Amino acid sequence: MNSPAQTGLQLRDIHLPGPPDFWPPAPGWWLLTAVVLALAAWGGMLAWRQIKIRRQRSRILALLEQMERSSPGAATPEFLAQLSGLTRRLALMRFPRQEIASLTGQDWLRFLDGTGGEGQFSQGPGRVLAQGPYMRELPDDIDCRAL
Repeated sequence: MNSPAQTGLQLRDIHLPGPPDFWPPAPGWWLLTAVVLALAAWGGMLAWRQIKIRRQRSRILALLEQMERSSPGAATPEFLAQLSGLTRRLALMRFPRQEIASLTGQDWLRFLDGTGGEGQFSQGPGRVLAQGPYMRELPDDIDCRAL
C-alpha cells in the first residue's frame, strides 16, 4: 500500500464551523421577549390605573376639605348635594357604573351601607343624604363632621 505522502495527496486539516451568528435569535429568545413585553405592558397598565386612582382620590379629598371650610358645622342643602355627589363619584371609582348610576334614595343608602357604611347611611347620620339636598329646611341635629 502506498502511504498518502507517497501518492501525493495533500490532506487538509479539519476546519471547524464558525461561532453561531447573534442574529436572528433562537425561537426561545423570541418567546421570552414576547412574555417580558406582555408583562411590562400589563404592569404599565396597572401602574397607570393606580396613578389615576390616586389623582382622583387626592382631588376628592381636596374638594371635601374645601367643602368643610366653606360650611363649617352648618349643613345646607347645597352642602348635602355636594357631599352626595362626592360619595357617588367615589363609588363610581370602585364599582361598575351600571350598578350605581340608577340608585337613588333608600336604594343608594342601602348600597352605601352594604359597601362599608355599616348601617351609618340608612340608620345613622348618613340618612340625610337621601332627602336632605331636596329639603328647604334641614333638621337641626345634622352632624356635618360625622357625614
